[in-house]
Amino acid sequence: MELLRALAVLAEPPTDEQAGLLALLDLPGQPDGAAFADVFLFQLYPYASVYLGPEGMLGGEARDRIAGFFRALDVTPPTEPDHLTVLLSAYADLVEREAEATGEAAVAWRRSRAALLWEHLLSWVPVYLDRVRDVAGEPYRAWAELLDDVLRREVAVVGPPSELPLHLREAQGLPDPREGETKLFVAGLLAPSRSGMILLRDDLATACRGLGIGLRIGERRFVLTSMLDQDPTATLQWLAGRARAAAGRDHAWLGDVGAWWRDRARRTADLLDEVATDADRLRADTIA
Repeated sequence: MELLRALAVLAEPPTDEQAGLLALLDLPGQPDGAAFADVFLFQLYPYASVYLGPEGMLGGEARDRIAGFFRALDVTPPTEPDHLTVLLSAYADLVEREAEATGEAAVAWRRSRAALLWEHLLSWVPVYLDRVRDVAGEPYRAWAELLDDVLRREVAVVGPPSELPLHLREAQGLPDPREGETKLFVAGLLAPSRSGMILLRDDLATACRGLGIGLRIGERRFVLTSMLDQDPTATLQWLAGRARAAAGRDHAWLGDVGAWWRDRARRTADLLDEVATDADRLRADTIA
């Protein structure tokens, strides 16, 4: 499990230690502060709550649920229990505890290991790593590839879950703006567990250039609201395309979890296609 711990460290700000880890793992490139910030601070925050929570933001019930997992193990929850580094390190610890135990104790540690893997890691990390590979340069693209490979191997060892992770079972879908939920609709598009896709700052900027829409500088909700105000039909059609692309990702190795993300994105694409036929309802005066 030292490999997993090394990968966990690489989700933290660059240090001299990381340079040595990259060499040991035979990963290309060198950790760079600017590259780290672009991926982990400005685009893809490495926190489970961002991808599993209903608002697509840090904290909330998703973080509380993960903190509860640590308490169930009689461990005081870390300050940031849903950070990827924390979760990977905790998983490595559980693997070691299982290997050191015998009998019923080993069975109990295996159950805890499987719970952490499926409930709090595989419920979001594979779709997260997809986007890291989309936007990151080396070494973080190679980091994402290696972590994905490690997680696939863990699935082969642990086996499938008995049921869908609670995070996903309780995830709300995307509201229909035609029913008067326009504010929640825009917020939901930026919440991966509601839309089935991860929309980045770079995605919105690229869309503005491609659609001939003026890019207004600000946080993602502000930018997306502006896009819908300027050209709602084109923006909705672009969003539908992004959702279909997310649905087309190959997550068959995740079984029901992969099917959940695929179906969530497909439903979002279908809704967006329908709403695009009556796009004027999404003008900014109805959203703001």
